Amino acid sequence: MTIRDITPRQAQQRQRQGAVLIDVREDHERQTGQAEGALGVARAALEREPQRYLRDLEAEVLLICQSGNRSRQAAEALRQAGYRNLASVAGGTTAWRAEGLPIALPAVDDGIDADFVERYSRHMLLPEVGLAGQRRLQQACVLVIGAGGLGSPAAFYLAAAGVGRLRIVDDDVVDRSNLQRQILHEEAGVGLPKVASAKARLLALNPRIEVEAVAERAGSANIERLLDGVDVVVDGADNFPVRYLLNDACVKLGKPLVYGAVHRFEGQVSVFDAGRARGQAPCYRCLFPEPPPPEAAPNCAEAGVLGVLPGVIGMLQATEAVKLVLGLGEPLRGRLLHFDAWSMRFRETRLAADPDCPVCAAGMPFPGYIDYAKFCAA
Repeated sequence: MTIRDITPRQAQQRQRQGAVLIDVREDHERQTGQAEGALGVARAALEREPQRYLRDLEAEVLLICQSGNRSRQAAEALRQAGYRNLASVAGGTTAWRAEGLPIALPAVDDGIDADFVERYSRHMLLPEVGLAGQRRLQQACVLVIGAGGLGSPAAFYLAAAGVGRLRIVDDDVVDRSNLQRQILHEEAGVGLPKVASAKARLLALNPRIEVEAVAERAGSANIERLLDGVDVVVDGADNFPVRYLLNDACVKLGKPLVYGAVHRFEGQVSVFDAGRARGQAPCYRCLFPEPPPPEAAPNCAEAGVLGVLPGVIGMLQATEAVKLVLGLGEPLRGRLLHFDAWSMRFRETRLAADPDCPVCAAGMPFPGYIDYAKFCAA
């Protein structure tokens, strides 16, 4: 007995005449939709207990997967188990969709519709993410401080990933010199508030998300309001006072902080999560107890920066933020990742929590916010 290859349309016709259509993809793959009327059974389960799903050895059985390879393998396993009327759908679910045949979506609520499934299908094909992970992203709120060189790529990727709420904070306006690296903005936006320009671009990319445009400068008076309801903080600041402020607030409120910085041809990324792991994970002050003198750390306007460098660092920050929201992988806690674009090399430095840190040491009460501009100037 040979295993037939049939087209999706032929499969639909045979199904209407009584054939059993079985989608042998994994559960997380079928969450993106499956051929209408198909029975979803993962290949391994079907091959292990075929009689549980197919009692009649003479029944016509049509098998479908994503592209047609696994379905043929499943058909061969069923042939060896004694089934005699088998066919595999050539091109699988991909071809079924391409021919415009009906797709059934999983029965879920909370705004999970055809647009959601199509938009995030590549995420949901990952067993580590799936529908549950994508819904976590949809329900998350990420604060991005700064809509500049780092905030631009970070926010773009977070919006594309489906983070449901992005709070973008920046009090600056778009300047033509920004366009070399701050990819959220364009020529037509010169002179506009950066947060307004950012909101328009992000919603054009993904209208499903919510973008809060906050045209303010982060300071001691508003930082806890800015952090309210936030799951992860992305540091796209370009000055030390805001970085120390962010660190202290995140330690106090138990928020993970994704740090990034760029200088000329080099960048750094880390995750400071001391607020949730006192005495175990370091904070920004454990790495930099005191700010460097201004001449040792000039900003981009003074020292220049390779335009693509913030894109690399901001993309890495977005990666860490997504991992933190999903609770997946190994975040950069206790590790500082260095990137040298000039030599195209990465290196890593291990970081330990400072047992004498004035902010994050175990058992240390929060010392209160300080005059960060004066602290950095001193």
